[in-house]
Amino acid sequence: MMRTTILLGLATALLMGARASATEESQADSQLAPSDLVGAYTVVSGEEFGHKVPDERVAGTTVRFTEDRVVVFDKDQKEVYGATYTLDSGQSPCRITMTSKLGQPEEAVALGLIEKEGDTLRLIYALPGGDEPTEFKTKERQLLFKMNKTD
Repeated sequence: MMRTTILLGLATALLMGARASATEESQADSQLAPSDLVGAYTVVSGEEFGHKVPDERVAGTTVRFTEDRVVVFDKDQKEVYGATYTLDSGQSPCRITMTSKLGQPEEAVALGLIEKEGDTLRLIYALPGGDEPTEFKTKERQLLFKMNKTD
């Protein structure tokens, strides 16, 4: 009986250790650094204010990330958005703060979430006056884009 209790205790300790290790690994995998984003992406789909963006509106749109800046180009390669950004990868999904002047005298700050899985990137953010997103599904004054890495 005592041997069974010891074996059960050992098995429980091993399982708890394995579970903690798996949790630590998944948290490490979910952490995103600016260097993970660097490169060019093609927008493959979008959603705004709870509705799908028509494919023809996102067709040809590209995004380039450096370690501290994001720039969006339309199908004619005209820059349509540029911002500096910071990441808070201490939470899952990772939080992103983008700051842009947008041709205005004051900076506009967009708060959002970003995640990368392989070569696919998802970014959701709130326009000024919108609520900060808590999931990858848009509400009023929120935009979501799915992108595939091209370089």
